[in-house]
Amino acid sequence: LGAPLDLFKSVLRERFGTKPEAIREQNIKAAVLGYQAVEEIVFAQAFEWKRSRPRGILLDGSKAIALGALAGDCRMAAFYPMSPATGIMAHLNLFSDTFPLVVEQAEDEIAALNMALGASVAGVRAMTATSGGGFCLMTETLGLAGISETPVVIVNAQRPGPATGMATRTAQGDLHFVIRAAQDEFPRFVFAPGSPVEGFEIMARAFHLAEKYQVPAIVLTDQFFNDSLYIDAHPFRVPETIERFIVQDQDMEKPSQYKRYALSSSGISPRALPCRGEALVITSGNEHQEDGHISEEIDDRINMVNKRNAKIPHMRAQMNPPQDYYGESELLLVGWGSTAGVIRESVDMLRAEGVDAGGLHFADIWPFRADAAVQALNKAKRFMMVEQNSTAQLGQLIRMETGLLNAGAVLKYDGRPFFPIEIAEGIKKQIR
Repeated sequence: LGAPLDLFKSVLRERFGTKPEAIREQNIKAAVLGYQAVEEIVFAQAFEWKRSRPRGILLDGSKAIALGALAGDCRMAAFYPMSPATGIMAHLNLFSDTFPLVVEQAEDEIAALNMALGASVAGVRAMTATSGGGFCLMTETLGLAGISETPVVIVNAQRPGPATGMATRTAQGDLHFVIRAAQDEFPRFVFAPGSPVEGFEIMARAFHLAEKYQVPAIVLTDQFFNDSLYIDAHPFRVPETIERFIVQDQDMEKPSQYKRYALSSSGISPRALPCRGEALVITSGNEHQEDGHISEEIDDRINMVNKRNAKIPHMRAQMNPPQDYYGESELLLVGWGSTAGVIRESVDMLRAEGVDAGGLHFADIWPFRADAAVQALNKAKRFMMVEQNSTAQLGQLIRMETGLLNAGAVLKYDGRPFFPIEIAEGIKKQIR
C-alpha cells in the first residue's frame, strides 16, 4: 500500500498501548518481517501517505445500515444468515439489549420475511436482510406484502450469482430483479446507497416511506459496501420525530364499518391494527373487496389494481434526484449504489488529464424519476455507465424510462470491486 514503516509502527504502538511491551514489540517485529518480505516488489497502485489526524469515524456499511434501521424505529428484525448481509443483523443484535428491538434467526429466508411481515401486520416496524439467493426465496412473501399492502423493509446485499454464485464477492446484478420481483405488478421502493451516511439516511427513510405508502421498501447494498471500512466526518442525523400512519377507533366516525382497503384518490387506505378496537381488520393473500373479503369480481379486481397503482405518482414525488459531480461536463460517468466514491475518484483522474468528465450517482432508483434523470443527463453531451454487472442494468432502465441511450459503458463482473484507475482507463479507451 506504500505506507511508511515508521507510520505503521506508530499505529501499532498506539493500538497496543495498553498491552505489555512484549506484545507491542512482537507486533512491530511481525510488521517489519512483512515489509521485508515484499520490499523488492513494486506496486503500481500504492498510495501516497501523509501524517494527519483522523478525519472522522471509522465504520463499515453493515453497521451504518443497522444504525439507520434503529433510527427508523425498527422494532423487529428476522433473518437467515447469508453473506454478505449477516453483518447487518449481527450489529442489530448487539443493540437488542439496549433498544426495544427483537432480532430473530429464522430457519430459512422464507420464514424470515414471513416473520417480519407478521410483525408489521401487528403494527411493528420490521425488516430482514439477505443476499440475492435469499431474496429469490422471499419473492412469494414480497408479493403477499404487495397485495396486502403491508409495509416491510428488505435489504438485499448483492453478491455474484446465479444460484450460490460467489459467496464472498461483490456485484450489482440484482437491480432489474428487485424492481420486478414477484408475479404481476405492485408498487415498491428501491434504494441503493453509495456511502455509510447515505445508507443510514436511506434506511430511516425506507421505514418511513414503506409505512406511509403501505408498500415494501428494498435497499440494495453489496459485499463491497457492507464489508468495507469507511472514514466519514459527517455525523448521523437521527429523525427528530417518528411519524406513524396508524388509525384507531377514535379516528373513525364509525369503526364498525371500517374497510382496510377503502378506495381513495391517493391509493392509501386507513390502516388499523388487528385486535386494537372495534374496527375489524380483514386481510389475505387473495384479491379482495374494500373490506378485505376475498373477491374475484371484475370491478373489485380493477378497483384494487388501480388503487395500488394510484400510489406510484405520490411515491415518485418522494424520490430524490441523482447527485452530480461536475454535472455540467462533456461526459458524465453514471452509476448507482456503492460505485459512488470510486466514480468520483475516476472523474478526478480524468479531469487531471484534461478530460472534461463528471459523475452522476443514483441512490433513489424506483419509482424512477424520469424528469430528474433527463434534466441531469442533458447537462452533458453524452454519458457512459459504470456498473458491476454485465449488461449495464441501470443504463437499460434509463433508456426504458427516458429514451436516452448511453454512449458506452465500463462494466466489471468478476466479483472484485472497481479501482478508480480501471474506470479512468476504460473511459479513455472508448473516447479516443
